[in-house]
Amino acid sequence: MRSGFVAVIGRPNVGKSTLVNAMVGTKVSIVSARPNTTRFKVRGVLHRDDAQVVFVDTPGLHRPKTRLGERLNEAAYGSLEDVDVIVALVDATAAVGPGDRMVLRQALVALRGFAEPPGLLVAVNKVDRANSAQVLERLATVAAAVEALEAEVPARVPGPLDVEYFPVSATSGEGVDVLVEAVVGRLEEGPPYYPDDMVSDTSEAVRVAELVREQLLIRAKDELPHSIACRVTEWDWPRIRCEILVERDSQKGIVIGVGGEVLKSVGTAVRAELPEGAYLELFVRVEKHWQQRPDALDKLGY
Repeated sequence: MRSGFVAVIGRPNVGKSTLVNAMVGTKVSIVSARPNTTRFKVRGVLHRDDAQVVFVDTPGLHRPKTRLGERLNEAAYGSLEDVDVIVALVDATAAVGPGDRMVLRQALVALRGFAEPPGLLVAVNKVDRANSAQVLERLATVAAAVEALEAEVPARVPGPLDVEYFPVSATSGEGVDVLVEAVVGRLEEGPPYYPDDMVSDTSEAVRVAELVREQLLIRAKDELPHSIACRVTEWDWPRIRCEILVERDSQKGIVIGVGGEVLKSVGTAVRAELPEGAYLELFVRVEKHWQQRPDALDKLGY
């Protein structure tokens, strides 16, 4: 029996959450086309007869413009400290840029601190949306970037790291099984950390709040995504009260919609993912500048 923790890191919008969901085999992280959708470290557990793999979905590494952004980066960096394997994700449809190099550098810095580095797995995602030439070019570019960064990052243990590269599509599943096998192959023997029926350690309250935010992101206009936060304030099953925070009065009207249409559609979509009989109440409140205020971020758990 092999077991261990695996951090999945990358810049925003490269498909980390979709990949974690694909590797676990069920939805444990919300997804959207908006950057920085993931705000918490979400652990998804893959159970196999020969292994238990705990995948850690992390916020996208980026140059922060708010205190929230700084905390998201801190959460992502912290996820690299206590894992057994690191999977770095890049986008096959976009050039390898400074953001990708920052991600790869952070992965190498973390691995160089291991007494026995487990090596680095680099996944080039979205190959279903790129042609063969693009995929090969991305693989070559990212390999060159890793080689150059290795020369810059001091090593606790001399010698090159063992780095492997995998073309994958988190959406279609192409290459995902091969990546999972490589992950399992790098884990040590050990006991399971979670019960067989547990696929995530995210609390039900956080899960519901994130489902609400996911549906809002699907419907949100460009000005809204980063200004929306959700939290469950009451849980008396089957009644759940979820509060939606925005930063300005004008945003409150957009979230509610004409005649409450947006809020109603969000509630309907979220209830479809909850056990039958759930009664979900949604409320919208203006919390000015919450992204910049440590007290507000603390209350939200960021």
